[in-house]
Amino acid sequence: MLEIIVILLIVAAIASLLGFRGIAGAAGGLAKLLIFIVLIGVLLMILFGVLVFA
Repeated sequence: MLEIIVILLIVAAIASLLGFRGIAGAAGGLAKLLIFIVLIGVLLMILFGVLVFA
């Protein structure tokens, strides 16, 4: 999942440099969404880990 985020950020940066604002915005938006999904997953794993082992 993190590889996809990095690829999308690279695509967004290159598209932005070349002037493709629509592609850059879409790739950046998808990367941002995936980052939030990963963060929520990590927080849930930490929360359930603390509850199970407490």
